[in-house]
Amino acid sequence: MARVPMTVGGEKALRIELDELKTVIRPRIIADIAVARAHGDLKENAEYHAARDEQGFCEGRIQEIEGKLAEAQVIDITALPASDKVIFGTTVDLLNVDTEQTVTYQLVGDDEADVKNGKISINSPIARALIGKESGDDVVVNAPGGDIVYEIDDVKYI
Repeated sequence: MARVPMTVGGEKALRIELDELKTVIRPRIIADIAVARAHGDLKENAEYHAARDEQGFCEGRIQEIEGKLAEAQVIDITALPASDKVIFGTTVDLLNVDTEQTVTYQLVGDDEADVKNGKISINSPIARALIGKESGDDVVVNAPGGDIVYEIDDVKYI
């Protein structure tokens, strides 16, 4: 079984979602099914069918999260000795050489990626170009609109 890298924050978020699904949503759905069942004829009972559909989605999500957690290799970047080298979990400040704009990204697992919040997948073109580089290095990212050159301003182990 292949291990999938995940940050401590990503694992925590999945565990919180899993706990809510198991302790709040699942019992509510079971109660909804019981109420709908009490209304009688199940063939034409829309409430019953809706609750059963919701139960299927909930159970599927629980299994999905449990599978992801079982395959996860949780990496605590704060426990590693800090250096200027870009690795999984680091937060990197990049300067676009052409536009002089600065962006900050944290390299995270596929499931944690959220570009709007500055988290990019370790498998994204930018992250693949950054891995192994150090502060001060220039990096060329092959983007759909053409190559973009970034300078690594800072690498943070936070």
